Amino acid sequence: MFFWLLTPILTYRWLLIAAAVLPAIVLLVKVYKSDRLEKEPLYLVGRLVLGGIIATFFALISERVFSALLNATVPQASKAYNVILYFGIVAISEELSKFVLLKRRTWNNPEFNCLYDGVVYATAVSLGFALWENISYVTMYGFATALVRAVTAVPGHACFGVFMGVFYSLAKSNDYLGNKERSSFFNVLAVVVPVLLHGAYDYIASMEVQDFSWTFIIFVVALFAVSFFLVNRMAKNDHYLAGSWRVRH
Repeated sequence: MFFWLLTPILTYRWLLIAAAVLPAIVLLVKVYKSDRLEKEPLYLVGRLVLGGIIATFFALISERVFSALLNATVPQASKAYNVILYFGIVAISEELSKFVLLKRRTWNNPEFNCLYDGVVYATAVSLGFALWENISYVTMYGFATALVRAVTAVPGHACFGVFMGVFYSLAKSNDYLGNKERSSFFNVLAVVVPVLLHGAYDYIASMEVQDFSWTFIIFVVALFAVSFFLVNRMAKNDHYLAGSWRVRH
């Protein structure tokens, strides 16, 4: 009798988790299938998704520490508060955490030998992050949240990952060529550009003025369109990186 009472609750719980996980899986499959030259090993993609999940915990700790400092020093009613919160704390904590896990697991990996690889890697980490974050939100707030985040937050993280991956690939390409300064420059952009996009996304979404809802919609549509273009362009122009193991042998 007790088991039958629990069944609807457990079923609902699993449906919520499925609703949270599915958008990330669909987007990751899209990016993965766009890799036309040489598919990445599934074990590596899985490790990167796991790395994205791990990154959520580092980001959470960082956000709580710096948010406490912000609350103690800047009035919450001020515009500076939101700018610092979304650009300086949330965006930096989350995107930097992703990048650290990304670089640690792929930079010296011999599988990183094609231009498009960086896009697959960074998107996998970002969607791992979004997947775990989405599960947390959806289990707390239900299906309505799942639907909203399925078309905004999860694709948003995927887009940040695409931008990170494009610059990360350029950094690796220049590293193979021995251009260390250009490699470092693109690695910096691999963090800075997603941080700015992420900060703008959260800042615009947080505005309560009605006009900002249209600003947010326009921003999201533009973000998705450019990211989709970049995925297709990088996949179409994919090539083995000069100096990589597979080119030399």
